[in-house]
This record gives sequence, structure tokens and C-alpha cells, in this order.
Amino acid sequence: MPSSSTDIASIRRDYQLAALDEATAGKDPLVFFRKWFDEAHKANVAEINAMTLATVDAENKPHARIVLLKGLDEDGFVFFTNYDSAKGNELDARPYAALVFFWQELERQVRIEGSVVRVSEAESDAYFHSRPTGSRIGAWASPQSSVIADRSILEQNYLRFEQQFSGGNVPRPEHWGGYRVLPDHIEFWQGRSSRMHDRISFRRHHDDWNIHRLAP
Repeated sequence: MPSSSTDIASIRRDYQLAALDEATAGKDPLVFFRKWFDEAHKANVAEINAMTLATVDAENKPHARIVLLKGLDEDGFVFFTNYDSAKGNELDARPYAALVFFWQELERQVRIEGSVVRVSEAESDAYFHSRPTGSRIGAWASPQSSVIADRSILEQNYLRFEQQFSGGNVPRPEHWGGYRVLPDHIEFWQGRSSRMHDRISFRRHHDDWNIHRLAP
């Protein structure tokens, strides 16, 4: 293997910004997530709503990619995508997923695991029509995750749908909509010095949550 100009093994950072304990986390992880999210927004965290979405396909092979959080309520975490995409097919086969947020500026990470359901058509419609026109046309133009010969396929599709919807009304395609991750496990991680990080874990128990501190 060729030598690298960067010594990967030597890359490290000591985390010292904050601490986390059970009293601070409270009893409701969704309420605490919202608090951390608001703090990240005030800290001007870049791509604050970017999250890793991990899924498993029908052969139990894991897959992960970055998607954007577009909704948060007492039921869970919402994102939108093409239902016919690889992730959509994987969620159809195994409707369970994991999410990871990493806010480097605050030395914080949040891990979420739970079952996944599609949001209502009304909710998908409302978000779709809030998007810029170009993004709405893109949802029609891209056969997401499909093999294409070259980029010209996308560009031709885009021009075709741009002309089709030149009147300004771009409806939501049936193959596009939202998913909601219904969490049964949420873990908050706060970086600490010497790798002695704080980890507070919530696991759903019926209508309540059990809270535990985990070793780093």
C-alpha cells in the first residue's frame, strides 16, 4: 500500500467544551434533543440538520448516507426522499433505521434508533410545495439510485419536466415523500478530555423512557 502524506493514526483532538449529566438531560430525550438543536443553531453549526441515515437491505447488508432532517415533533424525526430509491427500497424491506447527528462545533453527537413509517400524503404535499421550483422539478427528473448512462440523461429529464410544468404548478410525484423515524433509543454524547466522554442513553419503555449513563 502506498504511504500517505498524512499520518492518519496521529490525528486526534481533545474535547473540552462542556459536560453532560443525567439531571441536565432530563426525562424526555425529544425535549432535550430540541434544546441541543437550538443550541447548535445559535452556535452557527454548519449543516445543522444533516444526519447520517443507516438502513439495512433485504439481505441484511447495512447502508448509510447523509440526509436532511426536515421535521421534528413528539412522534419523531422526519426526512423526505424518493420512495423508489435504494433507501426507500431498504426501508420497505426492513422498516427500521438509525440516525446520527455530529455537531463538531459543540463537540456533540446524537444517535437515534427506531422503526420507520411513511408520513401522511398531506404532510408530504405540504413540504414538497414549500421547496424551490427547481427542487420540485428535480424530484421528477431524477430516477434516484438508478444506473444512468451519463449526466445528459438527468439534464434531458429536467428540461422535459421543466417544459411540462412551465405553468408553475409542479405537483408532488407519487414516488416522493416523507418518512418518520419513531425513536425507541436516543443517545447523547458530549466530548470530554482524555476520551472520558459523557454518554447518556434513553430507551423507550412503554410510554416512558429509561435513562442510563454509558461508559465512553
